[in-house]
Amino acid sequence: MLVLPAAAGASVDPGSALHAYMRGRLADEDGAPGLALKSYRQALASDPASLEVARRSYFQAVISGDMALALRSAAVLESEGILPRDGTLLRIADALNRKDWPGARLLVDHMVAEGNFAFLAPIMRSWISVGEGRYAAPVIDPDDRFASLARRYLGEHLALQALGRGDLQAAQPAINRALALRTADTDEMRLLFAGQLAARGAKAEALALLPETQANFTRARDDIASGRALSPYGRALTAGQGFARLLARLAVDISSDGSTGSLGIRLARIAAFADPNGAVPRIVAADLLSRGGYVAYAVEEARMVPGAGWYGALAQAELVEALAAAGQRPEAIALARKLAAVPHAEPERHVRLGQLLMQEKDYRAAAEAFRTAQAGYSNDAVPWTLLLFEGSALEQGARWDEARAVLERAARLAPDEPAVLNYLGYAQIERRQNMDAALALLKKASALKPEDASITDSLGWAQFVTGDIDAAVPVLERAAAGAPSDATINEHLGDALWAAGRRYEARYAWRAAAIFAEGETARRLAAKTREGMKPEYAAR
Repeated sequence: MLVLPAAAGASVDPGSALHAYMRGRLADEDGAPGLALKSYRQALASDPASLEVARRSYFQAVISGDMALALRSAAVLESEGILPRDGTLLRIADALNRKDWPGARLLVDHMVAEGNFAFLAPIMRSWISVGEGRYAAPVIDPDDRFASLARRYLGEHLALQALGRGDLQAAQPAINRALALRTADTDEMRLLFAGQLAARGAKAEALALLPETQANFTRARDDIASGRALSPYGRALTAGQGFARLLARLAVDISSDGSTGSLGIRLARIAAFADPNGAVPRIVAADLLSRGGYVAYAVEEARMVPGAGWYGALAQAELVEALAAAGQRPEAIALARKLAAVPHAEPERHVRLGQLLMQEKDYRAAAEAFRTAQAGYSNDAVPWTLLLFEGSALEQGARWDEARAVLERAARLAPDEPAVLNYLGYAQIERRQNMDAALALLKKASALKPEDASITDSLGWAQFVTGDIDAAVPVLERAAAGAPSDATINEHLGDALWAAGRRYEARYAWRAAAIFAEGETARRLAAKTREGMKPEYAAR
């Protein structure tokens, strides 16, 4: 077992388990997952009974995609009854890969006893029956308290299993139900269903799932329409592939709130273990890894999906995000331009390009990208988000008259959208234009979203610059309480407190702002904290 040295000055053998473990811990803390993985692998090999090494090795191995190390670590943890709940899913994936159907069933029973993922058991058992060659449809117990959650996934798997049996009559309504339950992120599901339908002679039904006005489907539509061989897109799913789809979808769902927690990443990785040649688990993993800060792994995963395949465009979109997150912005922009230049490019491609250009402060090109994203909509149906993006790029690019016209159009289309009202109102307050109308916009935005600290700050600052200091101070105090690390909000509060004669508190607010400020803002805050407020020190 791994033990710490008894004395502070004790020497550590560079080849020992302890040395490797310590190196792994340091690599973890320094954000070097590759070195951490290598170190934990060495430590576990040197001391295979160490629970602490096994615990850290398990998480690092799953996140990095090392199934062999993950399984070795899981075995140590399971022997002591401390395997994380997703470890049981890993063991199920391993059993399915080995076609150990009885073992897989026992592990699903164990998963049910553990509780966390029990609602998935009927679908998992059904896929095991596919592997066994004696199909049994998944049955959801209506009295189960998680029955409604399980039904969210049922339609997709009933459809895939029916397609695998060649039962198109049963498959079509299940396909419709599965797509109806997904209001977003349906492209990969449409591609999968289309490939399965086309391979079974339902060419028209397959093409109907793939709108010809979307570039994400161009390759698939061409292949189906021309009658090209559809392998591997039309093969019936194996038990492991069905299990992988279930976990990949669950990973997406538990991360849909923007969470960057590691559970979603681990589920996506386990899905890829179960379907190592599948595109979708890698696309999901690339997204979640990028959001979780594991950008090198995200780039690697996205690049493992063939760019010329049906899922290539979806993977390339994730690659753009991963490259940008990895600091490889020129490469990300070049790829984003390429993706946005194809016929029928979806609005999302132009938005992705525009956002990258905004980060580069190329506001003119960004505005053009956001404007191009609107091309497929009628004038009264343009999403307000696209107009807000364009207006923001124009405003930051010092094209205020154009920006104001775009933002006013957004406000007409979305009169109750707080983000639009806030941006238009605050931009006018900054320029001291239409002050009464701008203040009214900000009051409405704040009433619609009173918990938003940024909008609260906009309202308080508007009240301050229009001379209503008594009203401004409590509003800005509320904003600062909601966002205590926001330099702009704390500076606004300090300026208002100074004007109200509360100078000690003003300096306190400026000092709080200075903790997070940079550049000219930091210099301005230091000056007025030292000298007091002067006209040239007013917040910008």
